[in-house]
Amino acid sequence: MIDQVIDDADYTVIARRDAPDAVVMSLDTFNGLMETVHLLKSPANAAHLVRSIEQYRQGQVKQQDLVDAD
Repeated sequence: MIDQVIDDADYTVIARRDAPDAVVMSLDTFNGLMETVHLLKSPANAAHLVRSIEQYRQGQVKQQDLVDAD
């Protein structure tokens, strides 16, 4: 089961009779969720991300070369 969760980048709910359920997921999935929570924790940052996604969907993007700081 654990290999399948990791291979599929998915999660599995472990249902228990007399105790709360639990979730098994890969560390990569967990870390991604924690990063998302962190980014959306600030209302200002969440609003900025929503605006950025909307601009991208409307094609309002500009290409920019990356420059090394060396």
